[in-house]
Order: sequence, then C-alpha cells, then structure tokens
Amino acid sequence: MTSALAEKPVLTREDYLEMEAAAEYKSEYYDGEVFAMTGGTLRHSIICFNINAVIWSAVRDKPCTGFESNMKLEVASANAFMYPDAMVVCGPVVPAENTTHAIVNPVVIIEVLSPSTESFDRGKKFTYYQTIKSLREYILVSQEEPRVETFFRQDASHWLYTVAKGLDAVIPVQSLERELKLSDIYLKVDWEQG
Repeated sequence: MTSALAEKPVLTREDYLEMEAAAEYKSEYYDGEVFAMTGGTLRHSIICFNINAVIWSAVRDKPCTGFESNMKLEVASANAFMYPDAMVVCGPVVPAENTTHAIVNPVVIIEVLSPSTESFDRGKKFTYYQTIKSLREYILVSQEEPRVETFFRQDASHWLYTVAKGLDAVIPVQSLERELKLSDIYLKVDWEQG
C-alpha cells in the first residue's frame, strides 16, 4: 500500500502577477509558491518611514529613483518576486517583463530586519539578490538596536562588509556617494516600546 502526499499547487509567474494585482494583501513569490506578508511592528514602520525620507534626500539631486515597500522586485534567476523595504535605481528604471508592478534593476536594496525573517534576509534572500547584475549594495537595518550593516559588491564573488552601531554613527552608502546618519534612520524610535 502506498500513500500519496498532497502536492502543493504551483503558480506560474503570470498567475502570481494576476493574483497579486487583484489581492488586498501583499504576497511574495518563490518559484511557484506564494507566501503572505504580515504587517510590521511599530518600530519597523517608523524605521521604514525614516529610511524612505533619508533615501529621498540622498537621491533628490541624482539621476536615481527611490522605491518604498509597495514596489515588487523580480529576481528572474530565482523565479521570485519580493517586496524589499526600500530600493534605489540609478539611471532608467527597468520594469519586469509584461508588468509595471515590478522592477528588475536596483542598485541598492534595503531590508529592515524582523525576528521572523532575519535569517532569510541574511541567507537565501541575499543569495537571490546577489544574482541581480545591477545590485551594488545590500543594506540590513536592525530594529532591535541602532545598527546598520552594508554589503558593497567588489566583484562577482566578493562583498565588502561594513557595520555601524549607535545613534552617533554614520554608514557609507557608496553607490549613492553618501553617508547616512543612524540618528536619522532611527529618529523617533522608542527603544522601550516593542
């Protein structure tokens, strides 16, 4: 006697894009599987808002465009669509094939770490992001303490790691030729509140 395991339904890229366009809630797509996204914490939301303000200031006089977490990123090599917390494209914005709801060519990707997704953001997601030819910088922002980490692409297989800690610190964003103050990124964050 054999038992058959129920197979998960696999969505195509086109099915996902159609479903996501009509959905009330955001979901990410990884090689045929869809994962619902949960809402962020109070701290996460404040940090993301601050990051968008800081990025806007950094790119306003440059030929770059910033995107917040409502813009999807397609990582074609991984057959995936994700919603980074922030992205920057320098030069022309290239939309994903057959949709204006996703882009494919960020220079900078920023993720605000959450306890439930931190290992994925540092591991598999970063592996996916490394396949994006345009990507030069990956930035991880803690919401547990004032701490920002950057990975700057040196060549195809080497990334320069930099960490800044404390509200008086600054972190270089080499792709934008700017230093970002952690005091701006963490403005109005109440460390006593979860």
